[in-house]
Amino acid sequence: MRAFHDERSLAHDPDRYFRRGAVVSHPEQAARYPILRDAIAGRHALRAPHDHGLAPLLAVHDAAYVAFLRDAWSRRDELPSVDDEILSGHFARPQMSRRPEALLGLIGYYTADTSTPIRAGTWDAVHAGAQVAVSAADAALEDGRAYALCRPPGHHAYADSAGGFCYLNNSAIAAQRLRERHARVAILDIDVHHGNGTQGIFYARDDVLTVSIHADPSGYFPYFAGYADERGEGPGEGANRNIPLPHGSGDSPWFAAIAEGLEAVARFGAGALVVALGLDASQDDPIGALKVTTDGFAQAAETIAGAALPTVLVQEGGYLCEALPRNLSAFLDAFDAATG
Repeated sequence: MRAFHDERSLAHDPDRYFRRGAVVSHPEQAARYPILRDAIAGRHALRAPHDHGLAPLLAVHDAAYVAFLRDAWSRRDELPSVDDEILSGHFARPQMSRRPEALLGLIGYYTADTSTPIRAGTWDAVHAGAQVAVSAADAALEDGRAYALCRPPGHHAYADSAGGFCYLNNSAIAAQRLRERHARVAILDIDVHHGNGTQGIFYARDDVLTVSIHADPSGYFPYFAGYADERGEGPGEGANRNIPLPHGSGDSPWFAAIAEGLEAVARFGAGALVVALGLDASQDDPIGALKVTTDGFAQAAETIAGAALPTVLVQEGGYLCEALPRNLSAFLDAFDAATG
């Protein structure tokens, strides 16, 4: 299959963040990109994306938020203490609705946590990742399948906020691109974390089904969303499905959840599918909470391929460990074999 990537992914390289009371090494480092790329080089056709401009981003993201991501670093002189990144310790709550003008306030307004700093290369990297997602969506419509090596990931990004390492929601951008050709599109998110941003973007829509399979969020990120009773609202009621799993769940319950999710996709009548491909469900992932094996990723790929829909595989999580490249190779090779 065609696999899209962009070396500008390297431009955003956070090295630290505040987690559970301590400053630790940032899991979403630029080193993820070459590891994932090299894992598939030679077996899948690596392609650079076309630049589709801002229109596909603005189809799912708030224009002022996109402008903030683009322009924030150029305003860093407003904060004399800035070194290599801009962060805030002041975050807006839902009842705090006023958009401030000062840069520090805007960072707190448009970000949910300290895992999404603005750095010199952040905009270049996230813009490139979005172009990768769009190009892969176009390729999937032509070939039936494509892989988007998006980095940083995207499924925690809402229409107007960053969080959980994510800035632009690549899976949502890909789904919206598919909607230009199909009346109904589904997103199947198999990342270990709930795709809260994706859920938020489509929660009131009836043309995009969102299904997320993830570790129980009651004691795990993103904490505030991802529960089974979240079904959508207004026209979108019934078009959102969450399948939280007990921490430590391995291949069998994960497969059962995927089968349940694919049944929902079939009932929905989707004409195309986005798979938010998080590899952090792995038993070896440093911040994961599930116990999926490498063979499990291969079997999941075969099962998902059985849906026989034009499918975009969008890279989400999956962090630095020896199993990371093996898991990606296992999934893509199995998916290719099942659809080839």
